[in-house]
Amino acid sequence: MTRIPHESTLDSSLNLLTEGYPFLNNRVKRFQSNIFQTRLLFQKAVCLHGPEATEVFYNPELFTRKGAIPERVQKTLLGEDGVQTMAGEEHRHRKAMFMALMAPDSLQILKDHLKRFWLAYSRKWEHMDQVVLFDDAQEVFCLAACSWAGVPLKPEEVRTRAQDFAAMVDAFGAVGPRHWRGRWARDRGEKWTKGIIKKIRNGKLTVPEASPAHVIALHRDLEGELLSTRMAAIELINVIRPTVAIAYFVVFTALALYEHPEYRQKLQYDDGRLTEMFVQEVRRFYPFAPFVGARVRKKFKWGGHKFKKGNLVLLDIYGPLHDEALWEQPYAFRPERFQNWEGSPFNFIPQGGGDYLNNHRCAGEWLTIEAMKVSLDFLTNDVVYEVPEQDLSFSLARIPTYPKSGFIIRKVRRMNREAYNSYPGSSSTGAQCPFHKGV
Repeated sequence: MTRIPHESTLDSSLNLLTEGYPFLNNRVKRFQSNIFQTRLLFQKAVCLHGPEATEVFYNPELFTRKGAIPERVQKTLLGEDGVQTMAGEEHRHRKAMFMALMAPDSLQILKDHLKRFWLAYSRKWEHMDQVVLFDDAQEVFCLAACSWAGVPLKPEEVRTRAQDFAAMVDAFGAVGPRHWRGRWARDRGEKWTKGIIKKIRNGKLTVPEASPAHVIALHRDLEGELLSTRMAAIELINVIRPTVAIAYFVVFTALALYEHPEYRQKLQYDDGRLTEMFVQEVRRFYPFAPFVGARVRKKFKWGGHKFKKGNLVLLDIYGPLHDEALWEQPYAFRPERFQNWEGSPFNFIPQGGGDYLNNHRCAGEWLTIEAMKVSLDFLTNDVVYEVPEQDLSFSLARIPTYPKSGFIIRKVRRMNREAYNSYPGSSSTGAQCPFHKGV
């Protein structure tokens, strides 16, 4: 067989840290190949790029996530031995639990909470000199996620919990202080959610039956046993933490509105179609996940390479989203490109590809899209604001990345006070928004 390109360095880990998101795509271009081999953390890694490679990568008979996720990522972002590390029937059973939480009725509850908290925060913003949208978006999503999940959150806890969930996300791809902040945040988060699981199980905390906290606390494995308290706590975090991470997409949504103001008025008169396309283009255009990893489950041949059982394989996520072979003018922001998109699970994979139930495609992708649509509607129809001069650049070397300023807005004014005052759970006095005490 033809030998695939091999990177000549002893180890490319430092290059990954300095290049960030384009690391794999840079080598795809250099080698003019959608498959090549490198070394990361002193182990060989075969790297794949493109729809054909994605389809192979998400074949559960050929690849498994078991043993592919570094311990440092489990100890910060994902939690040890959570659903993302599982394989086979065990994974499908646990994944089905998460997918059940993505039912339309459940998502509508989250959307209602999210709209309520966006509107409540807009009242606070009217009295502030300026707002760092990224920071407040994390709080809004933390409040919405906990309310949806059935997790009680005291007013004075809001900022601390939001910052802890954000630190877990920020630790992904980080070394040094960011990594350790993520580990400490996870320790605190798991201690907190363990207490919640225990209270639900012993009857000291009553939550709605269909809520994520209730479903996870009472979920049984293939042997019919309840998850351990620790595992249930980790999986509860795996519902709340990625919801808080949607703040990254929201701040990029605000950036897109600022850099492409011609869309604002169009979105105000939209029937939902442009909103959907705008959200999808934000997910394509701006960086979120750089790549995903897996281990070869059994030996096979593909792309001129013999894959051996246990080999580490990385699939490029960021690169194909900016591939000229897949997208016309990929570095231009053009929501209309999704007008006739066929919905392939292999050529547009900002949150993973393949099948939701059988593969490791993000269970919360539908949630992400719907939450982004609610947030975009809020930014275009519920508030007006000024964007002062600031550093809105973002570094592709930083994983995860966001605008350096956090996207500062000022002179915020609500556009539709009547709609706000009639919204369930809100009031013109703010009396029913007690969490404001803690922000």
